[in-house]
Amino acid sequence: MSKDAPLDAATLAWARERFARYYRDHRIPPPPRFARREFAWFPFASETSMRRHIAWGSADEFQQFVPREVPRHLYYSTAYYRVPAHPKMAEKEWQGADLIFDLDADHLRGASDQTYAEQLVHVKAGLVRLLDDFLFGDFGIDPGQTEITFSGGRGYHVKVRSEGWLSLTSPERRDLVDYILGTGFDPLEVIEPPERPAGPRRAPGGRRIRPPWPDPEAPGWAGRTTRAILAVLARWEGEGTEAVAGELRTMGLPAAPAARWAERLVERGGIERIRQSRRFDVFKEDFPPQAIRAMVGQAAIEVQGETDAPVTTDIHRLIRLPSSLHGGTGFRVVPLDRDRLADFDPLTDARAPFGDEPIERVEFQRTVRYPFRDPPVRGSAGSTDELPTAIALFLVLRGEAVPRPRPG
Repeated sequence: MSKDAPLDAATLAWARERFARYYRDHRIPPPPRFARREFAWFPFASETSMRRHIAWGSADEFQQFVPREVPRHLYYSTAYYRVPAHPKMAEKEWQGADLIFDLDADHLRGASDQTYAEQLVHVKAGLVRLLDDFLFGDFGIDPGQTEITFSGGRGYHVKVRSEGWLSLTSPERRDLVDYILGTGFDPLEVIEPPERPAGPRRAPGGRRIRPPWPDPEAPGWAGRTTRAILAVLARWEGEGTEAVAGELRTMGLPAAPAARWAERLVERGGIERIRQSRRFDVFKEDFPPQAIRAMVGQAAIEVQGETDAPVTTDIHRLIRLPSSLHGGTGFRVVPLDRDRLADFDPLTDARAPFGDEPIERVEFQRTVRYPFRDPPVRGSAGSTDELPTAIALFLVLRGEAVPRPRPG
């Protein structure tokens, strides 16, 4: 669940009034199978706990609740229950659950060193890989049976609602996660498979000749590994001899062999020979094994899927309701489809609409830099600015600014 910046009572009241304005003007659509879902919410308060085990008898009751209570965070269950409002999980009578995948910047390699805007770009690239390579590709899930949402924070949720997936148990969902994460997979075995009893072919002089790596379009991890290794080679080709020599040195080659192999690869067509044959053994001498292991290790990092395993395996999970507001940013939880992802920019497209976008005055609590459009935000601690409500709300909820009265 969300980790919110601590806000004083006056600031919480200011933020709640903006949320109330949004919920008065915007209807929050109930999710599919509405009557069998549990709902939960956090109110605007400095010390609070989740209110949960809630269900409504009609969509009208739900529509009245949201603008009346003004939840800071609003969730619903991925599971379907016969008695969703029962306070004991064992008595709810579980009937199935959406298959959920959660990508958040917290779980992406290297994201901790990035700005918020950079994290948003990084996590969207991971989402596209999850969808195209794994869910729509390897698993064959129908895109029409999925719902994609921007979480309102730093990530995305994917919900699969095909009937055949709803009854999966937690261990079965764990198997899917293990496949995506490549748990137990050794990419070295793809390019150097264990020898058959007869052994690999041998060139004159007795040197072994390995079979080509799998076709890059091969399904599953085999093709994925080949594509990743070819991507490493393409990068080397673009970086040039000196950079490749430096990388080979970091892979354990002494300086002289590293320089010699870099020249052979980049300037004498070695990369192209490897690419065309899909083998490393295309030279008169063996390609350095430590370089092979290091390259494959890089490829393994590049192709590994990324998703939050506990979310997928939890068959009682609560997740943010689409079109609600995220209580830590004020951004909308935005429903999307695959075709919209390329053009979707949360800093613009997830900003909550506030009518004619009134202007708010804020005082920055620290140095901030955000590439918002109209306007970009630049400020230092103690300085003030007048900003559109959605941007001011974002900064205030993140603890980076506090609201101040406008002059006059």
